[in-house]
Amino acid sequence: MSLIQVVVLALLQGFTEFLPISSSAHLALTPWLLGWKDQGLAFDIALHAGTLLAVLLYFFRDWVQIIAQGLGAQAGFDPELKRNRNLLWLLAAGSIPIGVAGLLFKNFVETTLRTPMVMGSMLIVVALVMELADRAGRHHRGIDHISMIDTIAIGFAQVLALVPGTSRSGITISAGLFRNLDRPTAARFSFLLSTPAVAAAAAKAFYDLSKQGGVPAEMRVPLVVGIVLSALSGCLAINLLIRYLEKHSLRFFVYYRIILGIIVIALAFRHPAE
Repeated sequence: MSLIQVVVLALLQGFTEFLPISSSAHLALTPWLLGWKDQGLAFDIALHAGTLLAVLLYFFRDWVQIIAQGLGAQAGFDPELKRNRNLLWLLAAGSIPIGVAGLLFKNFVETTLRTPMVMGSMLIVVALVMELADRAGRHHRGIDHISMIDTIAIGFAQVLALVPGTSRSGITISAGLFRNLDRPTAARFSFLLSTPAVAAAAAKAFYDLSKQGGVPAEMRVPLVVGIVLSALSGCLAINLLIRYLEKHSLRFFVYYRIILGIIVIALAFRHPAE
C-alpha cells in the first residue's frame, strides 16, 4: 500500500464511521473509483482498531462511570448517567441483535450486498429515514430517561448497519430520534452502543488474521499509521457531530447522502462490470 492510500483510507474510516454518512460505502467506493487494490485483512484490522480506540478514548469517563454503576459501585460525576444506573445492562441488551445478525449474515452481507447499487440505494433510503426521524421526534429526552424499550429499538436498528451504505450512526441516531431522544443524546447513545459491536468486529478480524499467519512485516508501519490516523480523526468526528447536533438538525447529512447516492448509482449504471 502507498502512503497516500493509507492516509486517505484511515481518515475516511475515522470520519465516516461516526458521521452519519456510511463508512462502508466510502471505504468500498473510494478504492473502486481510484482503481486501488484491496487493502487486505491486516489493514482492515487497523481501521477497526483505530475506530475502537477513538470511541474508547472519547467516552472513557462515560464507560468508567457506566461500568462502575452497573456493578453497584460509585464512579464519575455525570449527573445524567447517575440517574440511569442500568445503562451497562441496557447497552449489553441492545448489543445482542447486532451480535446475532453478524454471526448469521456477515458472509452474505460482505459478498452479495457489497455492490455500488446497494450502497447508493441505501445512502438515499437512510437519508430519507433520517429526515423523517428528525421531523417526527419531539427531541426532549436525555440519556437519563433511556429505557429498555428504547435500547431494544435502537439495537435492532443497528442491525441494518450491516448493509453497506446504511451508516451505523445514521440509522441508530434516527431510531433514537423516533424514540424522542434529543439529538446530542441520540448521537451519544449511538456511539456508546456501537462500542461492543466495534470491539467484536475488531476481535473477529484479529482472529481471522491469526489464522492467516499474523501481520506481514511490510504492513507493520501502514498498520500503525492507520490506527493512529483513524483514531484521531474518529475522536474529532465524534466531537464535531455531538457539538453540531446541539444546534442543528441532520439535514446537511441528509442532502450529502442523497447527492452521493445518486452519483454512486449513476456510476454503477455507467460502469456495471466494475
